[in-house]
Amino acid sequence: MEKQQDKDHMIREKFEICRRFFDSDKTRSYEARRQQLLLLQARIKELTPEIEEALKEDLNKSPFEGYMTEIGLVADEISYALKQLKGWMKPRRSKIALTQMPGRVKRYPEPYGVVLIMSPWNYPLQLSLNPLVGAIAAGNTAVLKPSAYSPATTEILAKTLSVLEPGWVELVTGGREENRNLLQLNFDYIFFTGSPAVGHEVMRQASENLTPVTLELGGKSPALVCADADLRLAARRTAFGKLVNAGQTCIAPDYVICEETVKQEFLQLLQEEFSQVSRDGKYFSENFPKIINEKHFDRLQGYLQETPAIFGGKIDPESRQISPAIIDSPPLDSQVMQDEIFGPILPVISLPDLDSAVRHIRQRPKPLALYIFSEKKETQDQLLAAISFGGGCINDTLVHMSSPYVPFGGVGNSGMGQYHGKFSFDSFSHYKTVLKKSRYADLSLRYHPYRASDNEIIRKMLK
Repeated sequence: MEKQQDKDHMIREKFEICRRFFDSDKTRSYEARRQQLLLLQARIKELTPEIEEALKEDLNKSPFEGYMTEIGLVADEISYALKQLKGWMKPRRSKIALTQMPGRVKRYPEPYGVVLIMSPWNYPLQLSLNPLVGAIAAGNTAVLKPSAYSPATTEILAKTLSVLEPGWVELVTGGREENRNLLQLNFDYIFFTGSPAVGHEVMRQASENLTPVTLELGGKSPALVCADADLRLAARRTAFGKLVNAGQTCIAPDYVICEETVKQEFLQLLQEEFSQVSRDGKYFSENFPKIINEKHFDRLQGYLQETPAIFGGKIDPESRQISPAIIDSPPLDSQVMQDEIFGPILPVISLPDLDSAVRHIRQRPKPLALYIFSEKKETQDQLLAAISFGGGCINDTLVHMSSPYVPFGGVGNSGMGQYHGKFSFDSFSHYKTVLKKSRYADLSLRYHPYRASDNEIIRKMLK
């Protein structure tokens, strides 16, 4: 009990450190924010070899995959923020309404205050630091809570953040008890990345203090392979999206819907692509990521026991690696078709036509991502108009989220709010609208007493 009380005190003290630093107004200036981003940029560059080692230890990510999916994306996010920050911070002039004349209207971005960033284990560096870049750029202080499942990366995160001015960012480690304690504090904004199930609890706790939230969640993101698709390209890029991080990606293709006429050919091509990573045992061992822990490893084995694979699915309990697996036409009520898979297992089902595919997707929670493989613009447009989803690609997978120029986020059960680049700055900023009114040309009709003629004038003005 005493040990837990010490942890509770430590968490509250870190929150208070951030609160005091924010209240000092040291985060308000452009130069202060820029300096922290420059320090973070240089530190990541300096520690890149150690970061790669940590990602290898936690997830068996190769240096190439670690840089492609984590370090490089963070570096790009920081670089873009540094180039654009001065412009982002400027008040924006808005068009003035007739009732506000004469005067000027501007929107002023201001930081929320102390924000909580809760990050997951699957991309432990990227999904911790990319939101943090936005929070710092917007002038907030932050408490960062990474997952307990990726301890090596958490250790390197602490080393990375140690160069920042004390008070900007405080790191809290631990598991569910620490998460609960953090959510009881009165943060000004919460940014959570994780499962929809935990997202519900985060939002419930945030509602106690009316704290605004961004929820980056997940779900079952489908890939649609149409009869007119370039099947070899579809197989190759679907395999890419599924095999990055061994499928432990919130926007990985969770399952494939094929039009019936092309399913068998697609399955054959998909097997050829999956075999590229699994045919050489040494290459597979050294370059294919492992499942994060025994709990998730056992869960994935359960799917393969319920619905056996037609290809792959070799299990290595010692390394916690599973070779890429294809499940052909699992029952729609099977567990692998109900849960978000989060592993290197890809079910492929067929439906007679695109209308059936649309109905199938619309009967389920809105996905975080949708991937459409089709060569016909009419088909692409039809599917984009018919299906609601967070974001996605036409004739590719995953890479829609790799840019700081466009927003990333979910809809419905897959999340709320968006971030990356300017959209991160906006998420962590409150925009206050200010009218600066001239003291001249005062509109007398708004003052008492109101006359019959005033009624006619106001109706003409506001129609």
